[in-house]
Amino acid sequence: MSPLTDDAVRPALGGASVAGLVPALLGTTDGSWLPETVRHADGVVMLVLDGLGWNAIAEHRDVMPTLASMDGGAITTVTPATTATALTSITTGLAPAQHGIVGYRMLVDGNVLNVLRWSYGGGRPPDPFAVQRHTAFLGRPVPVVTKIEFRSTGFTQAHLRGANFIGWHTIATLVEHSVACIKAGAPLVYAYYPGVDSVAHEFGLRAPVFRHELAATDRLVRDLLDALPERAALLVTSDHGQVHLEPDSWIDISSLAPLTTAMAGDGRFRYLYARKGDATKLLEAARDELGDQAWVWSRAELLADGILGSGATGTIPGRIGDIVLASRAPVAFIDPALPAEVALRSGHGSLTPDEMYVPLLAARGRGT
Repeated sequence: MSPLTDDAVRPALGGASVAGLVPALLGTTDGSWLPETVRHADGVVMLVLDGLGWNAIAEHRDVMPTLASMDGGAITTVTPATTATALTSITTGLAPAQHGIVGYRMLVDGNVLNVLRWSYGGGRPPDPFAVQRHTAFLGRPVPVVTKIEFRSTGFTQAHLRGANFIGWHTIATLVEHSVACIKAGAPLVYAYYPGVDSVAHEFGLRAPVFRHELAATDRLVRDLLDALPERAALLVTSDHGQVHLEPDSWIDISSLAPLTTAMAGDGRFRYLYARKGDATKLLEAARDELGDQAWVWSRAELLADGILGSGATGTIPGRIGDIVLASRAPVAFIDPALPAEVALRSGHGSLTPDEMYVPLLAARGRGT
């Protein structure tokens, strides 16, 4: 039986979710759920605004007038609702269980891999192809306009394999490169901006700087629309939303550590890897201690629940914790191996509406 309650948001993996965007845009699956503005455009810039949940737009429409005026609505991201997993689902068009990037941190070959940094705690990290084998954008040579420092990272190799990488230094160059690709005839351009997520993690969702960042992001969207030709469309989406965290939102789960060999995932979607023979005991202890604050699964239950999708094969199931804690309350769970994580003032990963609903908004270009 699934531990999920009615307030959880399941990913719409068979329909309007971030995993379905690229196949729909490239015409290999039904695209009737895309905004009409996009379906009739000669070219599309898909702008992924990291960390911008649908509810953030709804709550701050006054500083995001451009986004608030665009056509569309909310869709779901994938689970876990975290950057490493969701961006890989966007670019490959696959569910997490299929592409295998099942968290920000996950167990690979007996070591916890930090996916975004593509590093182990020590030693040489794995070959990105060995971890995620699927080509981005269904094998099409889609231009990718993202931060220039991402060019040679392991995560870029894992989730953007085969794409035409175009690095940007500033927001102005993000706009310039995106528009140039459209004018050169690209039917789809993928652009990525991480500002909202970075500010949210550092300062939280209640600091004035968060609203300033939302306003700056809206100006980026406005500038892209002003520069794109009318025959093209801008499609805005995100990888996940956010939940505000205070210092006392971080919950100590060290009482479970004697039953584990490692922890991974995100603070709000925590993986616990059990000592040999202790998986059942760990599940019972986690439910007893944390069942009022989290949805708690065993690995088998999580895979059977289908929220990561179907088709997990090979080494992929073992990357998931023996026990999974997904926060229901506005809390996060401390991994003793990553004490610096408690400095984060926002979190994501779980299945609450704030984390799971992301925008799918579109408008035609206003330039020539």
